[in-house]
Amino acid sequence: MLERYELETFLTLAEELHFGRTAERLHVTTGRVSHVVKGLERRIGAPLFERTSRRVRLTAIGERLADDLRPLVDGIEEAVRRATDAGRGVSGELKVAFLGEWGAPVVSAAAGLFSRRHPDCTVRVVEVQLSNSRASLLDGSVDLLLASYPFDGMACGPALLTERRLLAVSASHPLARHESVSLEVLGDHPVVQYPAVTSAGFKRDRTPERTPSGRPVPVGPAGATFSEMLSLVALGHGVLPVGEETRRYHPRPDLVYVPFHDAPPIERGFVWLEANTIARVREFVRAATDAVLGGQSPGRAAQSVSVAR
Repeated sequence: MLERYELETFLTLAEELHFGRTAERLHVTTGRVSHVVKGLERRIGAPLFERTSRRVRLTAIGERLADDLRPLVDGIEEAVRRATDAGRGVSGELKVAFLGEWGAPVVSAAAGLFSRRHPDCTVRVVEVQLSNSRASLLDGSVDLLLASYPFDGMACGPALLTERRLLAVSASHPLARHESVSLEVLGDHPVVQYPAVTSAGFKRDRTPERTPSGRPVPVGPAGATFSEMLSLVALGHGVLPVGEETRRYHPRPDLVYVPFHDAPPIERGFVWLEANTIARVREFVRAATDAVLGGQSPGRAAQSVSVAR
């Protein structure tokens, strides 16, 4: 059996491929790192790293060992995390965020039900923007985010809400007089773009590069915020596919929202960092599912957003 410090040293060096950086991360000396690695190599009977004055790299055996060990170590850490959660119960603080005004009533209803079930856990609700939604999950500023799917690289709960897709156009745009449009019209007009930090999967879903028939979609200017994107549309710089809730929360005399008649609905739900799948997070997602699918969310939120089944 390998000791924990041996596993940690080997896997950290396999990631950094640099003795100095590995030592800094582990708060030990480079000599200690070298000593541990040499001991492992003696036990295994083969070199795990190739070392020169210029670089460090894994040998074939070392790479295979790292690939085999990583999921095992991750599994051990997850098991300890689950046991710790179970021992502590659902307590502490949970930071829940929403992106866009449409999400506030849903988060509020979910937080209310969760708090009644778990009074020892405090829920703090915050709003994030397009520019920092992913970063807030990655840096731990928030534990859960109510967002539109897909959201790349995150764990996702069940789709709680669905809504029709509409096309936002300027009030003076020729499409403003249409009762409905096809996704094919995206090939005829520049499409306003989301910020670069937005999930790639989300952008492919909301602002695709090609129409269903394969025609390229002209790329319009990008906005830093959703309101800025709608302003670009109002100024005639492009069109923008949106959800039906946008018409409610962003009514403007210079914009018209035209329904798509051939687009799938938009789905929304909670996302979180996979490594942060702790008891508080799981119980909040369960409460949100019960609150929304059980009809306990605010009536106004349920009127125009159909509940996912």
